[in-house]
Amino acid sequence: MNAPTPMAGLQPPAPLSPSAWPHLPAMVADVAGQHADRTAFTCVMPNGMNGSLSYAEVQAHSDAFAHYLRAVCQLHAGDRVALQLPNSLAYPVALLGVLKAGCVAVNTNPLYTPAEMAHQFKDSGAQAVVIVDLFADKLEAILAQTDIRHVVIARLPEFFPPLVGGIVQAVLRHWHRQVPRHALQAVTLADALALGRAAVPGPASIYREGLGPDSLALLQYTGGTTGVAKGAMLTHGNLLANLEQMLAMARSRIEPGREVVLTALPLYHIFAFTVNFLVMFRMGAHNVLVPNPRPVQNLQRAFENYPITWVTGVNTLYNALLSEEWFTAFPPRHLKAAGGGGAAMHAAVVARWEKLTGTPLIEGYGLTEASPVVSFQPLDGPRRPDTIGLPAPGTEVRLADDEGDPVAPGEPGELLLRGPQVMQGYWKRPEATAEVLKDGWLHTGDIAVRDPDGVLRIVDRKKDLVLVSGFNVYPNEVEAVLAEHPGVQEAAVIGVPDARSGEAVRAYVVRRDPALAIDDLRSHCAARLTSYKRPVHYEFRDELPKTPIGKILRKNLRAEVLSACQEA
Repeated sequence: MNAPTPMAGLQPPAPLSPSAWPHLPAMVADVAGQHADRTAFTCVMPNGMNGSLSYAEVQAHSDAFAHYLRAVCQLHAGDRVALQLPNSLAYPVALLGVLKAGCVAVNTNPLYTPAEMAHQFKDSGAQAVVIVDLFADKLEAILAQTDIRHVVIARLPEFFPPLVGGIVQAVLRHWHRQVPRHALQAVTLADALALGRAAVPGPASIYREGLGPDSLALLQYTGGTTGVAKGAMLTHGNLLANLEQMLAMARSRIEPGREVVLTALPLYHIFAFTVNFLVMFRMGAHNVLVPNPRPVQNLQRAFENYPITWVTGVNTLYNALLSEEWFTAFPPRHLKAAGGGGAAMHAAVVARWEKLTGTPLIEGYGLTEASPVVSFQPLDGPRRPDTIGLPAPGTEVRLADDEGDPVAPGEPGELLLRGPQVMQGYWKRPEATAEVLKDGWLHTGDIAVRDPDGVLRIVDRKKDLVLVSGFNVYPNEVEAVLAEHPGVQEAAVIGVPDARSGEAVRAYVVRRDPALAIDDLRSHCAARLTSYKRPVHYEFRDELPKTPIGKILRKNLRAEVLSACQEA
């Protein structure tokens, strides 16, 4: 399918240049050498206490961890190592150590239940795990069900100055009682590094033999376009290509060695992993890590104490910041731009953010199976609200109907793509891989429209579409209208069974104004939506179910309704 010719001012990016490196450890070594004395990472606690690592320190510590894995644990190239860590200084050391060892990192949400941990560890065949001490008891409960033979325990204030780290750890252990007792046979991260240095002094480049663009780097688990969590197989080449794709479109705003990026989204999620971690490391940026952005006040000290030039987030994070007096009274003075993804950005939130900060909020689109970035709005030149911009360099996009045929211009269709960032497939799941990778094209399950100038708009998830009397209703559109009401903090929309129309639209609303009434919302929607798109049912909630990065979980709301229907 041929793409329409873009209008002047919205020209597609230049073809993708190949990466200068065959694998991530080579990139890391070169960048760490160029920026050795610059601060690479700072971890900031809610009270402002912090610790930092320079690029040289990250390089040396991750070399030592690679030696620990290969020489002490006797792991082999390709073995999987699970990382169950929040944003902390332990994360870059452990992650880069795994990659330098020629092993495969398995990003794991620290908030997983024991059952979820057991599934991911068993499915990946992980031989070792690095876990934060706050959740060690959960690992103890399921360790025997896994293949894990080596357990490394890290602290949240790992690598902090001794006095500061001691205070933070004491507060966590004795005041908040967040550090549980356990009987795991484990080593501390500090001891693991010491053992690695003693076993093999020097750099970890000795493990690079056989490592190349097609070598597996990461198992990133996702529900994908179907339910059960599956490991997307992302190679060194996939991740390096996506890094270069983003820089091809954003390099004009990213100065090597001069950026300060706020990382509130978790690094174990593919969005922050690639955009905040890999791209900003590649550019020698100072990465300010916040272990937990909830409540949003946890970000206050990071914004106040560091000259933040970049921030990434999801709609709920930006919306929450715009409701904080400390943020609106003193918006970040050094900010150049913000990036939005993970879920649809609401135009009302984008407009408020840009008016307050005077900087662009760039919306993009991606998915785990594409490392993740597929497209985003241009940083320079015109941008259109409610769009995801143009495909990244080297990315081909098609829009297709249910039979796989191209849709007419301007019509919605499933977004299919191919490019160097697309995964190899799902780990040990050939059937699931075949469902989404067909003839070289990744079927995303997202419905999009291509405007006449080539700019893409995501309409909604294929599985979230609501069918009202034969008419398609896209929840994103209804949610965006609800978000325009000044009394609405956030909203979620789903379809519920209806005897007359098949399905009806149901809205869940968190109020900003406690006086907001359902009749107010009915009037608001009646003025902006045709009748079949308007919510029939409304329910006020104190909060909405969300993923760790803040994406609203419509599936949880649907499950509530289905359960209630079965009980009725």
